[in-house]
Amino acid sequence: MSALRKEINNILDAKQLTPHFQPIVSLTQKKVMGYEALIRGPVDSSLHTPFNLFTTAEKYNLSTKLEFLCREMTIKRYAELGIKEKLFINASPGVLLQPGFKKGETLRLLDYFGINPHSVIIELTEHTPADNYEIMRVSAEHYRSMGFQIALDDLGAGYSGLRLWAELLPEYVKIDKHFIRDIQNDRVKLNFVRSIQSMASSLNCNVIAEGIETEEELKAIEKIGINHVQGYYFGRPSAKPVESIDRSLFTKDIDYTKEYKNDPFNTTTATHIIRNIMPISSKTSISDVMSLFHHDRELSILPLVDDNMATGIVFRDKFLTKLFSSRYGIDLHGKHPIKTFIEYPPLCVDKNMPIDLISKQLTTSTSSDPAFIITDNREYLGIGTVLDLLAEFTRQQIDNAKHANPLTLLPGSVPLNNQVNQLLANKIPFSFGYFDLDNFKPFNDVYSYDAGDEIIKVVAETLTRFIPAESGRIGHIGGDDFIVIFTCDDWLLRCENILNSFKSNVPAYYSDEDIKAQGIHTENRVGDKCFFPLISLSIGLVDPVSTSMCQSHVDIADLASEAKKMAKKITGNSYFINKRISKKDSKKRQSNIGKSATKLHSVN
Repeated sequence: MSALRKEINNILDAKQLTPHFQPIVSLTQKKVMGYEALIRGPVDSSLHTPFNLFTTAEKYNLSTKLEFLCREMTIKRYAELGIKEKLFINASPGVLLQPGFKKGETLRLLDYFGINPHSVIIELTEHTPADNYEIMRVSAEHYRSMGFQIALDDLGAGYSGLRLWAELLPEYVKIDKHFIRDIQNDRVKLNFVRSIQSMASSLNCNVIAEGIETEEELKAIEKIGINHVQGYYFGRPSAKPVESIDRSLFTKDIDYTKEYKNDPFNTTTATHIIRNIMPISSKTSISDVMSLFHHDRELSILPLVDDNMATGIVFRDKFLTKLFSSRYGIDLHGKHPIKTFIEYPPLCVDKNMPIDLISKQLTTSTSSDPAFIITDNREYLGIGTVLDLLAEFTRQQIDNAKHANPLTLLPGSVPLNNQVNQLLANKIPFSFGYFDLDNFKPFNDVYSYDAGDEIIKVVAETLTRFIPAESGRIGHIGGDDFIVIFTCDDWLLRCENILNSFKSNVPAYYSDEDIKAQGIHTENRVGDKCFFPLISLSIGLVDPVSTSMCQSHVDIADLASEAKKMAKKITGNSYFINKRISKKDSKKRQSNIGKSATKLHSVN
């Protein structure tokens, strides 16, 4: 007997094998969802590595004996460690055809060590030519008949992976690490993996990306939408595996809570699209869920709620596809709780979250589910669907388009008046600005309406540049008139920057001769020849104290118009602030006009 054959026999007889476990991580739950079991030979042996160990066993017709011993020691150690997550066990399909194969041995071991078969996923690896497809099919049916889920290992590395996937319909596919290595820098790999994820979604299959070693690879995989990963980045195979994952290893969640609480203009919220669907407990049996769907053909979504907290969503199509993906579906799973069909928690949004921020969360989420949970103080309130969200967005866009200015595409007075009234009703402080061009008509007469339109676009671009969405809202209410609702504290500084920027841009629209003269000669409204300075911008402003004393947008428009008239009396680019001293009843504002504290400013 050769030394190598003697060594492999000694290892098997003495059970000198050590199970190692590598974590498989859920990106949605940010925790370990399972472990792949791997085996190691004695440390001081040439058969320590799995490759040498299994290659030698195959050489001496000991594959079946080795695989059963690996299975026994893995299940025993899994039980000893008290692991609750899923166990992924590698299985060689060819072993089923060996004379020494014992049917039902895996179930016997699980029963002996007190492990639920539904916690075990059998990984099938296909590294042989496609004419051995029948072996893979028989192997999958064999393990499914005993209640195990199936994973197809090393997708992309075998001979007929896609055919096997389509016909075996495994619950999991593991993408070969070759396609994950440096995926962020390889467009071909990106497109391949993206295609795999797309097919998996249509087949209700979970994709596991193997070989994640860097943060860049993780980010690329997460962006594609893959929910499960495995690799050295999260943990190496170990006899005593990691129980939890350092939160810093995951990509950071975007905190939308601050964003929507600090945006006073977001008034269309999740409550506008809520569907009141009666939830069920996650402990409800799969057969009872089947009955619910059978008796109500219109029912397509079932939220799972326990103690007022949402734990999952069951989608009719996915549920039925997964249940009947094998002929043993209802018989095997019928009595089990529906929570065993839930792979990750649902997306939950607060009822007060604006729909545009919900859209952002859906876009960045790794889930592609067509619905999400709406909560009230973190407790279940109802369901929101992506279709309803899109419908509400479409309605808003159509409504906004009705009032948008065709030249600048900025909203008109109607939506901004509504926003002013909303701010007043919610007692949110804001200031208000009325922007108007000086000497605009003479410029139009001399340089044409097209040139005038360009000047108006300059005003719109300047306002948009200095007043982003988080600082206020801009409206174009007709002609050369603009209004702005400021919700920022530095509104006055922004106005000064706007005036300076506009002043520096205006000369580009005049001839050299007119720039030198600092204006143009043309007729006024009654036909007399006059000199008109270069176009300038006047701003009538109402400070936050004064706006808080108003009852509606009409009151604020009056104050802004007064301020704008005063600003236009100042030569050049300027602003005028209409400040009320009195904080008494705003109905007295007309009698207080002469007592207003004002501030004027010119940048010329």
